[in-house]
Formats: sequence, structure tokens, C-alpha cells
Amino acid sequence: MEFLKTLGIEGINPGTSTGRKHMESKETISSYTPTDGERIATVGVTSREQYDHVVEEAQKAFEIWKNTPAPERGEIVRQIGQKLREFKEPLGKLVTYEMGKIYQEGLGEVQEMIDICDFAVGQSRMMYGKTMHSERPQHRMYEQWHPLGIVGIISAFNFPVAVWSWNAMIAAVCGNVMIWKGSEKTPLCAVAIQKIVAKVLKENDLPEGIFNLVTGDHQVGEWMTEDERIPLISATGSIRMGKEVGKTVASRLGKTILELGGNNAIIISENADLEMAIRATVFGAVGTCGQRCTSTRRLIIHESVYDQVKERLMSIYENITIGDPLEEGTLVGPMIDQDAIDAMQNALKEIEKEGGKVIYGGEPLDEDGFYVRPALAEVENHYNIVQEETFAPILYLMRYKTTEEAIEMHNGVKQGLSSSMFTLNMREAERFLSVGGSDCGIANINIGTSGAEIGGAFGGEKETGGGRESGSDSWKAYMRRQTNTMNWGDSLPLAQGIDFDV
Repeated sequence: MEFLKTLGIEGINPGTSTGRKHMESKETISSYTPTDGERIATVGVTSREQYDHVVEEAQKAFEIWKNTPAPERGEIVRQIGQKLREFKEPLGKLVTYEMGKIYQEGLGEVQEMIDICDFAVGQSRMMYGKTMHSERPQHRMYEQWHPLGIVGIISAFNFPVAVWSWNAMIAAVCGNVMIWKGSEKTPLCAVAIQKIVAKVLKENDLPEGIFNLVTGDHQVGEWMTEDERIPLISATGSIRMGKEVGKTVASRLGKTILELGGNNAIIISENADLEMAIRATVFGAVGTCGQRCTSTRRLIIHESVYDQVKERLMSIYENITIGDPLEEGTLVGPMIDQDAIDAMQNALKEIEKEGGKVIYGGEPLDEDGFYVRPALAEVENHYNIVQEETFAPILYLMRYKTTEEAIEMHNGVKQGLSSSMFTLNMREAERFLSVGGSDCGIANINIGTSGAEIGGAFGGEKETGGGRESGSDSWKAYMRRQTNTMNWGDSLPLAQGIDFDV
């Protein structure tokens, strides 16, 4: 396919890179497209020897990069953004072909990368520290922010390029160097990005080791999490994976940013604009075939409009176009692989076992690729299967009577990523956004749970991990804070009025 050639993807691709240098490997993994199950290409797996070489090159590059003025680092990120603009269409197609989200979503993911580059360029001139008043005469106190060193980035298959950029572009302007392990399910996306970045490094005669790539399964990730040379690990994935990463990195007193599972809900009030609410629900529930961390999993509907919403959703779901995500008009592409389909089928069985009812869809489609029909199910919030995140297009419908009951149901899960309420009632809206309302890291009114902008800090609470990436002041997570005191006088007074004459 032409877009593969444009991105430099070949039959066999190196999966280990220190920027401009790409290393061949004896062991390889294959990338398959979920659109028809065919193999696209192979990617080299990083050996232990190659991994250590990458870390050593990163350490060398850090000594140069950290002393490069932040606005100059921002200029490199600006050029990366420009290069991404040049490759937006073929890269969007690769995201679609390798991951399965529809082409419009693939383009949107690349646009997120471009947007975060623009954001990071501005951030490179705005890493401010505070000045404090000292209690001691002729003393000045202030704080500075310094880069950490190597930032390890472990990303998931569902956003194979954007999540890397949320971390890498901000970390880069902060003066860090990066080692990225992409998902073994979407390795070609990582290879393509590394090649694009390499062009910018070469054009600016920058050293090896600023942007690095390693490829492989959980073993490569374990090398990163155990490595004391990597002070920060930013990991996106399941709650189970995040708990292991958090425990391992904490055991060496390293830092983590964890973006884990979501069990996101929309509350539809009796005071909602129902058409807006239903449109947002459908996008959130079936977009990316339900494989977003921000996908809408639970729909908490006021009893007075429940039947109306249910019937409207049924009619929409019956007309959703499912198929090749590269074809115009397709709304839902495939799931990532057979394991994902099996997990969905098991969840649907559990719904029935616990007393719920699947009222529409859920069945795999009899064609090449990993296609399923999005499902609707009537459940109770306390069901075990509802309490867990199933990474699939299953939307749980449930009723509520009062706003307090709806918020209690909403918060009654272990995850806390994204949330939404649809209402035109100001008091309900403010109640949902208040300290006693949504307990999630993201809370919205009259928009869905998906589609976060890069300008806001992205992340969640509870078992979602508590990390923050992308906008706002998330840059601070990639730096270390240092408090400085300057004594410009000729005496040595102590704080707290302590008298210690010798």
C-alpha cells in the first residue's frame, strides 16, 4: 500500500532505534491488520544487549540535551510538529490499518500529536518557578525546575501514537530524553513515528539518544520498570499492568505516571437535551469499537426518559455501519484481535448470568477481520461484570430516580477516569461538578466522556492511576523541583529564630 511506502515501512523493520540509528534484530514480531487478519510486516524485537545500548546512548544525549536552552528544545519540537503535518494522511491511514479505528479517528489521533507539539513549543518558554519571601533578612528564596533524565514511555495499542506524543513532546521541552516501548500489537506505528522524528534529528545534526525506541513484549517493559537509570515511567494500559508497574518502580523509589482503566458513565437527566445526549453516547460507546480508555461504558438514565432513550439507541444501533475502517461511511471498525472478541463474548455471558439482559447486538460478524456488532444491555450497577472494564463496545443501561442516586451509582466503581452529565438544569450541573459530585479526573457537562482536548491535564483517580499527561501544568511531572535560598548578606541567621552562637 502506498501509505506504507511513504512512511518507510518495509517487509522487515528495525524495532530498536536511538534516533538516527536503527538496529537490526535476530528475533521479530509480526504486525497484523485487524481489518482482515492479514500480516502487514515484521518488526525486530529489542535484545537485552540492544536495550542497554539504547539506555547508554540516552544517558549521553541527556548531558547535551539538558543544557540546550528550553526555547531551542521547543524549536525542535516545532519542527517535529511540522513534519507530522507533512505525513498526517499516510500516518492516519497506518493508525487505522494497524489498529482498526476509522480513518477520521486515525487522522484525529495524528492531529492530537500536532496539537501537543504546538502546546509544548509554548510551554518551552513558560516553565516558571516561584519566588518566596524569606523570614531571614538579606535572603532570597525561589524554586527551579530541572529535567529528570530518561523518561520511559509505555503506550497501548488503542492510541498507538498520540499518547506517546503527550508524554514525549512535553518531556522533551523539559530537557528529558525518551525511551519508548509501543504496543507489540501496533509496532509499525511506533516505527513510522521514529522514522519521522529521525528526519528532524538529522536535519538539525542532533545526537543519538534523544528519542529512542524499543520493541517487544512485557519483558522489555520489565527491563524499563526495573531500571534505576530511568527515573520516570509513564505507562498506559490495564489496571493489572499498572499495579505491577507501580509496585516495581516504587520499590526503587522511581516516579510513575499511570493511565489505566476507565469505567466511564454518562448521566442523562430528565432535564437533558436528549438528542445531544444520545449522539454523545453513541460516539463514546462505539467509537474505536469501544476500545478507548474514555469509552462510555455505563449510561445512567432518569426513569422518566429511560424508555425514550433506550428506543432511540436501539434504532441508531440497528443502522450503524460496521466494516473496513479505511472506507468512507464506516462508523465502526474492527476490534484489535480475537482475544478482544473473546473477552467481549465472556462479558455478555456474565451479564446474563448475573440477571441482566442483552437487548441488542454483541455477536461477532461472519467475515474476515475482527468485527462485532456493538451491544446494549440492561443491568444493575452492582453487577460484578459492570464493576470491571471490558474493553469492548458494550453499553450498560440503568435507571435512576434522584440526582443523589445517579451520582452514587456513577461513583460506585473502582475506576475514575472520565465522566459526563447531560442536563440543562444549572443546579444539577453544578452538583455534578462540585466536591461531592463526580470523583473522576475528567468531568463534563453536555459533552461525552471521549474526545479530551490536549490543553487540559488528562488522567484519572482511584484505580485509573492518578497520573496526568498532556496540558495544564502536567509538565511538572517530568521535572524535579528544587528550592533555592540565596544569602546575600554578611551574617548567618537561622530560620525559626534559632540562636546557635559558636
